[in-house]
Amino acid sequence: MTPADAAIASLAAAHQLLLEPHGLSEQDLHEALAQIHAHRVDYADLYLQYSKAEAWSLDEGIVKTGSYSIDQGVGVRAISGEKTAFAYSDTLSPAALHEAAVTTRSIARSGGRRAGVLVASQRDRLVRDREVFQRGGPAPLYLPNDPIAALTAADKVALLMELEGYARAADPRVLQVMASLVAELDVILVMRSDGRIAADVRPLVRLSITVIAQAEGRREQGSSGGGGRTDLTVFTPDVLRGHAHEAVRQALVNLESRPAPAGQMPVVLGPGWPGVLLHEAVGHGLEGDFNRKGSSAFAGRMGQRVAAKGVTVVDDGTLAGLRGSLHIDDEGNPSQCNVLIEDGVLTGYLQDSLNARLMGVSVTGNGRRESYAHLTMPRMTNTFMRSGDQDPEEIISSLHRGLFAVNFGGGQVDITSGKFVFSASEAYWVENGRKQFPVKGATIIGNGPDALTRVTMIGNDLRLDTGVGTCGKEGQSIPVGVGQPTLRIEGLTVGGTG
Repeated sequence: MTPADAAIASLAAAHQLLLEPHGLSEQDLHEALAQIHAHRVDYADLYLQYSKAEAWSLDEGIVKTGSYSIDQGVGVRAISGEKTAFAYSDTLSPAALHEAAVTTRSIARSGGRRAGVLVASQRDRLVRDREVFQRGGPAPLYLPNDPIAALTAADKVALLMELEGYARAADPRVLQVMASLVAELDVILVMRSDGRIAADVRPLVRLSITVIAQAEGRREQGSSGGGGRTDLTVFTPDVLRGHAHEAVRQALVNLESRPAPAGQMPVVLGPGWPGVLLHEAVGHGLEGDFNRKGSSAFAGRMGQRVAAKGVTVVDDGTLAGLRGSLHIDDEGNPSQCNVLIEDGVLTGYLQDSLNARLMGVSVTGNGRRESYAHLTMPRMTNTFMRSGDQDPEEIISSLHRGLFAVNFGGGQVDITSGKFVFSASEAYWVENGRKQFPVKGATIIGNGPDALTRVTMIGNDLRLDTGVGTCGKEGQSIPVGVGQPTLRIEGLTVGGTG
């Protein structure tokens, strides 16, 4: 399937799920946009969405819960200057579309800015649950297939039981296993006042496992998981075994952990998921809305050196199969590979249409929204730092006394100041270039823009996360990817219990 074939297939699927069953046509969409433009606006768009999701969870050796949901609706937006008028309906019909368009026009005429005005409510839980896609060759980024239909309910239960079995067989100290399996399908259709119409069919799956191990009265946990824009058949026995063994390994490492030393010290960050620190502490600060409003630590610094030489930060929504990848963003713009920082110099921000127009720059394909009931904002896709040329083992052995953080749990960041606090879920104390012992309770404290200037070594082992990232911003959650190579950063503050 060529890129053109994929686009045509997505548009056909959108017609079959979003228009035809509800008596809608493209002409109805054009008329709705014309109603909005009866009042002077700079831009308007319609965002129609059909989504369904299924989730299963296992605990205490039993698949205890399963859920299935369907949602659909349309969001109608009009922009005049910096002001946005927005209304949405969770019913798809000519009347609901007309009412949403009239409501949006009224908001625009009044000059106010209201988000999330619900103009119709009649949730249809009887939407046809049918296969509308045909399997074929690989699409450029992901196949337009229903991931939920890839396995039967019995197969999904058996998959979770098999995953638990691998974990329990890995070590007798495993006390408890918790696991979940989620599959989602989103079909979107965007029509814009500039004449563009675009559609996308977005599959998404995720598997996660958490293991609690016990020894000598002490309990610790480890976790693993993965997924992406594919279907459930990706979770083969080898993949399940790998995630189970990784979760058990982490739990056993943590059983041996000691209190973390505290103080200011060099920190080596491992490859892959530790890129979540880059995402939170730097990536959000590079989003266009924060920079247009001057609230980001990177505002007004275009073309300036903001990081050490060798640091190149990229946001790329065009990587096949990854959790943050998209054929088009939620405004119908093609996803792109955007270089944000190149060799330490700030070269770009992430833009949606509104902020790009107000800043006088091009869109970057980063207009994203949680659903039809939410406004579009500039958001990340897959954000990572590119590889350097140094051997990861050499980077670790360069530490005289410091912390090697392999994995992270939760964290917090202040976008305006760039200050961050992250907790390490797996970390090691290093002396004289050798790992001495695993540590528990280590928190890494610093300032994102400042930390970028303190990068002194960059590994040649870029790795992206396994497909578990979810990003929150202003109450909206979306799937994303993160990544980085092994890094050495000087002078971070480590909070610990030792």
